[in-house]
Amino acid sequence: MRWDSLFDDLAGQLDDELEADDAGVRLEAERLRRGRLTVRDRVLALQTDLGTDEALVVELVDGSTWRLRVRSVGKDWLQASVGTRDRQEVIVPLSAVAAVALTQTQVDWSLDEVASHEPRLLDRLTIAFLLRDLARRRSGVFVRTRSGRWAGTIDRVGRDHLDLAVHEPGSVRRTRDVEQIRLIAFSELVVVERAD
Repeated sequence: MRWDSLFDDLAGQLDDELEADDAGVRLEAERLRRGRLTVRDRVLALQTDLGTDEALVVELVDGSTWRLRVRSVGKDWLQASVGTRDRQEVIVPLSAVAAVALTQTQVDWSLDEVASHEPRLLDRLTIAFLLRDLARRRSGVFVRTRSGRWAGTIDRVGRDHLDLAVHEPGSVRRTRDVEQIRLIAFSELVVVERAD
């Protein structure tokens, strides 16, 4: 009888220790997962949880603060509408995001594991691809960098830069109206918005 009691006690202790070990392993796995999160992962989780109705307060590397409703997240960029109206759409390189001011609820959502999804085309599209499309369409744009803002048309896009033909906003790109061609490194890009 005493042996049965002893064995039951030992089995209970072993179960408790195994549960504690399992909890420790789960806790460490979660710490590792969170340690691997990127700004992109957190913004993507917020976009998934918030949908497109709630704006995020995003501080950019040029010191400006924007209220953005994230619409899409690509490999190294996000596309968003500015403020409460959908009139102004912008593309922001993720490298231009200095900070995102979050509520506690948003912090919790951003740390959630995004439900696994089939690889999407957006996950592979780089900002260079988006800018090449704007160049192909000859769309008028405003390009904001760390040092200024210019209106014009993107002439060409390289691996790490773009050529912007600077001209009056709202006008069609004509050689005689081009004030200068600015070669702009992607590392200096802060915001690209369509001018038309």
